[in-house]
Amino acid sequence: MENCKIKCVSSLTKVFPTKEPMDDLKDVQLSAFQNEVVSFQVAYYGEVDIAEFVTLDVRSSFQGRIHTRLVKLMPSVFPCGPNRDDNYLDTKSGLYPDLLRNIKNGQVQIIPGQWHSVWIDMEPSQVTPAGEYPIEISLKDSEGKLLCNTSITVKIYEGMLPEQKIKSTQWFHADCLADYYHEKPWSKEHWDILDSFFSIYAKRGMNTILTPTHTPPLDTAVGGERTTVQLVDITVEDGQYYFDFTKLKQWIDLCQKYGITYFEIAHLFTQWGAKHAPKIMAWENSNYKKIFGWETDAKSEEYASFLKAYLTALTEQLNQYDLQGKVYFHLSDEPEEKDIEAYEYAKSIVKPYIGDYPIIDALSRYQFYENGLVDNPVPGINHLEPFLENKVPGLWGYYCCAQGSEVSNRFFAMPSARNRILGMQLYKYGIEGFLQWGFNFYNTRYSLEQINPYEVTDAGGAFQSGDAFLVYPGADRKPEESIRIMVFAEAMQDIRALEWLETLTSKEEVVKLIEEELDEPMTFKKYPKDNGYILKLRSKVNALIHQLIK
Repeated sequence: MENCKIKCVSSLTKVFPTKEPMDDLKDVQLSAFQNEVVSFQVAYYGEVDIAEFVTLDVRSSFQGRIHTRLVKLMPSVFPCGPNRDDNYLDTKSGLYPDLLRNIKNGQVQIIPGQWHSVWIDMEPSQVTPAGEYPIEISLKDSEGKLLCNTSITVKIYEGMLPEQKIKSTQWFHADCLADYYHEKPWSKEHWDILDSFFSIYAKRGMNTILTPTHTPPLDTAVGGERTTVQLVDITVEDGQYYFDFTKLKQWIDLCQKYGITYFEIAHLFTQWGAKHAPKIMAWENSNYKKIFGWETDAKSEEYASFLKAYLTALTEQLNQYDLQGKVYFHLSDEPEEKDIEAYEYAKSIVKPYIGDYPIIDALSRYQFYENGLVDNPVPGINHLEPFLENKVPGLWGYYCCAQGSEVSNRFFAMPSARNRILGMQLYKYGIEGFLQWGFNFYNTRYSLEQINPYEVTDAGGAFQSGDAFLVYPGADRKPEESIRIMVFAEAMQDIRALEWLETLTSKEEVVKLIEEELDEPMTFKKYPKDNGYILKLRSKVNALIHQLIK
């Protein structure tokens, strides 16, 4: 084969077919501790007459797991909106590298005149000896002849990153998995699928999960419904409510199995203003029917009576499960200033029955917190300033489709550095929790239709590709990961490394290290944009930790 090329690039490079990627690992020592994943890519190119398969050969003395996956190009009709800056890789619809798919038979396809890449994860363990591990990567033809090769050395340091402290949630949509795989919610098949998705959810840095005690009233058209996924079974007899928490306990146990230890109770009122009740299903006279929903005004006395019974019983169960300090309640997602009165009413009828369990909600108006309406506000990261200036304790942050300019995010069209830098920002400002709304949202906007996420990556042209989900629903009923989830996981690992270094030095010293080569202090809107800054900083942090614990 003529003109075969292969080169190592970092996990932060997105490799496009028509452009040779820059060598962003030059002068960078890739390294990791024994309980984290270190990732990089191998980009390859060849001049051939027709596409042909070649063998990828990866060799190393590394005593751990080396996992290789193809980086697949995925379609994006809507990569970015009008609210954007100049920190995008492209703004046009097209194909973007995102999906990570297991390699079959060790072979990759060379497409004439195009660059593609393989994603490589190294997963050491506590028994992996510390040291430097050269890795040889080559492409060979069908006869075993060497076409091209390259190498990289990864350093494994002795030591274990501390446990993750920051609460991290990407809203989990149990209904979307039931819908996509055509399984009845809470059937054995559905639980098996949830098990696989929970495993990856936790492995990649999410330790907090939206829990559908009742079907979450999120992204649902007014008057519309999403597939019922209600963990709490309710029976109505003679005007009295009776509750069965068996499925909720199964959910909690399965989450805890994987290290998901914090739980968000589904929103108790509809999105965008707390005007109505969510869909609540119950057994009454042997019929399973909806007893509350869009037709129920939020100020309904009947709904208030239900909440008294529901929340009293629910909190008693949570106490029995020893979940004090590990559960958050939601009222309504993304209320605005015009909704303050409705939100205030919602809190007034909920708070008496949830005791010390805090209320958190995604809202960016400081007035809600100032008026005492929310315990832990979750502003968009482009609206954090007043909350930071007033030193709000227990502060969280979020991003979604609205954060398309200035701040971090994870859209297909954004560079991966813009995804990973979030870790340094959250650490510097001591943010206690991070929320994003879409781990696996496979619907169009308002859940009017279900979509195939392999074909539609922007919720039917509503949300920038990359906003609605982090994983794809694999044919084997297990999640297929994305570049974006792996980079987000790196950001969570960065926080843990920075926190470890802080215990060995001080917060001031760590922030000084973060900013020592910057022209101005890092904020959520001002930060370095290049891969090299993040890669070199993490290398410095690792080396310094190693030096201080020797």
